[in-house]
Amino acid sequence: MALLNFRKRETTAAPANGALEAFLQGYSIEVMPRTAEKVEDFRALLPEGTRVYIAHIEGTPIEDMVATARRLSADGYPVMPHFPARIIKDKATLADWIARYQGEAGVEQALLLAGGVEKPHGDFHSSMQLLETGLFDQAGFKRLHVAGHPEGNRDIDPKGGDKTVMEALRWKQAFSERTDAQMALATQFAFDAGPIIAWADRLRSEGITLPIHIGIAGPAKLQTLIKFAIACGVGPSLKVLQKRAMDVSKLLMPYEPTEVLTRLAAHKAAHPDFNIERVHFFPLGGIKTNAQWAIDNGGASGQPAGR
Repeated sequence: MALLNFRKRETTAAPANGALEAFLQGYSIEVMPRTAEKVEDFRALLPEGTRVYIAHIEGTPIEDMVATARRLSADGYPVMPHFPARIIKDKATLADWIARYQGEAGVEQALLLAGGVEKPHGDFHSSMQLLETGLFDQAGFKRLHVAGHPEGNRDIDPKGGDKTVMEALRWKQAFSERTDAQMALATQFAFDAGPIIAWADRLRSEGITLPIHIGIAGPAKLQTLIKFAIACGVGPSLKVLQKRAMDVSKLLMPYEPTEVLTRLAAHKAAHPDFNIERVHFFPLGGIKTNAQWAIDNGGASGQPAGR
């Protein structure tokens, strides 16, 4: 299939509505080295200045991660690689990764997270430990994002609830207040706007004011999304997909995030202080498909990512 030509479509794409177009400004997207290899030219897909996260899956060599970061950075994209605490052996390894990203690709942003590994490979098991090393500050990283979980996380709170998750968020809020780090919460994806809005409002009411970059699954086959949702521990909003799967007329139709994003965009338009400031796409159905959906819904006018 021919690559989408972003620049040619830029002047013709019509946004679904003004609120959604505004909500999509500055969106980010996630890639892995093996999926990035399949993209001939990112500049034909993504607006200039789009922040691109690089997911670090267990077993991926750091050399592949840095090479992907170098390529994207050379194309003019702000790059934010994952630093999964549980696959980083020790402080020396962390320092080496930071130096490689910075020296070879000019990286100055990072997403710090525990990582989906049950048993840590070494000294670290949480993003808080990575922050406490001080290495990112010493290297002059300007932006540090941490994970958010609108529907909880059973890896952190195995018995359910969100007691431990909330304690971690309070710690990260305090860290952001006592340092000059520019921080935000990049969240797991969800499919129902209601729980997302309730979660964001609850954080603000409890004094957690870190900007939220809400995770959204891009267009994909329904079966693919359900598989990823179960594997990633998506909570109550999984019912949105399960209900759709029961409708034979919709079972074979690709899922698109139009409904959830339209509702979130409308809420943001009505409540400008709503703490969700950006959309972060997980392109589970492919980056080209996700990029085209964003263009068709107003993302063609995406601006360089701010907060």
